[in-house]
Amino acid sequence: MTDDKSPILRLNSVCKTYELKGQQAVQALQNVNLAVYPGECLGIVGQSGSGKSSLAKCVTQLEHVNSGEIWYRQQEITRLRGEKLRRMRKQIQMVFQEPSMIFNPRMKIGMFICEPLLNYKLMKGPQAVQETRKLLERVGLSASDADKYPHELSGGQQQRAVIARAIGVRPEIIIFDEATSALDVSIQQQILDLLMELRRETAVSSIFISHDLAVVQQVSDRIAVMHQGKVVEVLDSARLSSSANHSYTRSLMSSALSLRKLKDEMQKRERVVVLAESI
Repeated sequence: MTDDKSPILRLNSVCKTYELKGQQAVQALQNVNLAVYPGECLGIVGQSGSGKSSLAKCVTQLEHVNSGEIWYRQQEITRLRGEKLRRMRKQIQMVFQEPSMIFNPRMKIGMFICEPLLNYKLMKGPQAVQETRKLLERVGLSASDADKYPHELSGGQQQRAVIARAIGVRPEIIIFDEATSALDVSIQQQILDLLMELRRETAVSSIFISHDLAVVQQVSDRIAVMHQGKVVEVLDSARLSSSANHSYTRSLMSSALSLRKLKDEMQKRERVVVLAESI
C-alpha cells in the first residue's frame, strides 16, 4: 500500500434500506464508515446478508443510499446523474460473482472487452482491437480468444475476460464482489494469483468482497468485517489473528481454518487421482 494518507474513496455514515412490498423494510447498511487508500486492497468479509454486496452497489451507484455520503477523491458521488455518473464509473469498475450472467451471448469476447474502450473514447477502432488482444494475454488468455463466444470459454476463462474488460479502461478502483466464489478451488487460486499480479503491476486500489476469510486475508492489506449491515471492526490482514476483538470475527476465523483444511484435503485427493491416472 502507498504511503499516501489521503483516501481515494470514503464512506461516511452510509445507510441503505430496502423497502419490500408487504414486508418489513430491510436495513442492509447501517452507518458504514470506511476508507480505501491509493494502491490498497481493502477486504470486506461477512456472511450472506451482512451487507457486502449492497455496499459495493452503493459505491458504484447501482443502488442509491438512503443517507450518508460516498466520496471519490474530492467529489461526493451519491448525487451524480447522467454523464457525470457515467464518467465516474470509468474510474470505479466492478467484477461480479457470476461471469456468465454478464456477457451478451451473441457478442464475441473481443467486442465485449473492446466496447468500453470505444464508448469512453479512449482509443479508435484498430487501436482498440489491438489493445483488446494485449489485455487478453495480460490476464492469461490467448489473443485468439477474442474471436470466441462466451459459451466457448470455461468459467475461469470467462472471469479472466471480465477482469480484462475492467482493467482495460484503467480505473483507479476495482471492486471484486465474490469474484472467485463460483469457481472451483484450483481455478480460484489462479484468479487470486492474477489479481495479486495485477496489483503489483498497476497499483490500482481495490475492494475484495467475499464470505471466505482465508481468501480475503490472502489478497488484502486490511479487512473490514461486516455483520448485520454494520462494520464491526477493521483489521490489518497481517495481524488478523492477534488483533481480532469482536466475537463475530473470531467465529469467522474458526470457520476459515476448518474450510482451509477441507480445501487442502480436496487438493490432496485431486493430486492423488491425477497421479493414479498417470500410472
